[in-house]
Amino acid sequence: MRALVYKGERQVAVEQVPDARIEAPTDVLVRITATNICGSDLHMYEGRTSVEEGKILGHENLGQVIEVGSAVVRIKVGDWVCLPFNIACGFCRNCERGLTGFCLTVNPGMAGGAYGYAEMGPYNGGQAELLRVPFGDFNCLRLPEDAQERQDDYVMLADIFPTGYHATELARVSPGDSVAIFGAGPVGLMAAYSASLRGAAQILLVDHQRDRLRLAEKIGAVPVDANEGDPVERIMELTGGRGADKGCDCVGWQAHDPSGDEHPDMVINNVVRSVRATGTIGVVGVYVPSDPHSPDELGRQGRVAFDLGTFFQKGLTMGSGQANVKAYNRQLRDLIHAGRAEPSFLVSHHVGLDDAPDAYRHFDHRDEGWTKVVLHP
Repeated sequence: MRALVYKGERQVAVEQVPDARIEAPTDVLVRITATNICGSDLHMYEGRTSVEEGKILGHENLGQVIEVGSAVVRIKVGDWVCLPFNIACGFCRNCERGLTGFCLTVNPGMAGGAYGYAEMGPYNGGQAELLRVPFGDFNCLRLPEDAQERQDDYVMLADIFPTGYHATELARVSPGDSVAIFGAGPVGLMAAYSASLRGAAQILLVDHQRDRLRLAEKIGAVPVDANEGDPVERIMELTGGRGADKGCDCVGWQAHDPSGDEHPDMVINNVVRSVRATGTIGVVGVYVPSDPHSPDELGRQGRVAFDLGTFFQKGLTMGSGQANVKAYNRQLRDLIHAGRAEPSFLVSHHVGLDDAPDAYRHFDHRDEGWTKVVLHP
């Protein structure tokens, strides 16, 4: 089969590799028809992780089932399915509690597994023609009859829509809240969209990429342009000096200022400054245990200079971690099917697999208008 393979820092290539296949009785084999490039893929693409050369990338996957293992009961050949980026067993201590992003079975020695991602297990990704899905009955989200026509919407259920929603869940966004969201990339835009679905009265979205801020405005968020000054001061102005009720960090450790300089602690501390006393923060921007290429000494150790004094003084609460996609994907699927949610507003480009290396370059450069890329193997 053809697949996109990691070759080294800022190098990916489409190559012929052995076909994905059924390896266990509980596996499902999917022909991939839509798979997204994720901002998290760029951490690997830029050489900021320990991903090994030869890894097939891609964890936001949708397609049609073409084969099932002998122990698969629920999923049938011909079903259209979307796959959570979390690979989970369904029966371990964490999966039983709904914490499928931290499965204790699929990646021994670590909590959590994923397709095509550094240190998340031996699993290949779905930026390929075929994908093996372990524990297929549990991991496949079966899609309704409009799946083929609405792939741009449903493929967002693999990661980006549930992850944005997870940010608002961690922040406990409630009707009438004001919410400050840092990062207007795909995750931040989905967090803003999710905050609107949850009834937030005021959604303030911070970034310095103006094309993304224009998209934020189209979905009812108030754009806060970091090019025009301290975004925290602007948030204080917009909230009458009180600060936002809730805050979301949708950037993580590779935060950049408008001049392009990297500051691993910038966004998390700006969120702390922006949220009112006793408010709640959700962190879904990625932070890693180590980053040898960080320009910051603490960053190389996987640490940030966190403003704990202000956090403590304000009595803030914070939740963090990757999304447990299965906690949300059925409900979000049904919102899409009912016409209540259309996360495909993010999509800026559709490309074939052969054009994926070029698409990675554009997305990594944050070129104007490249907000979300869907690959079609």
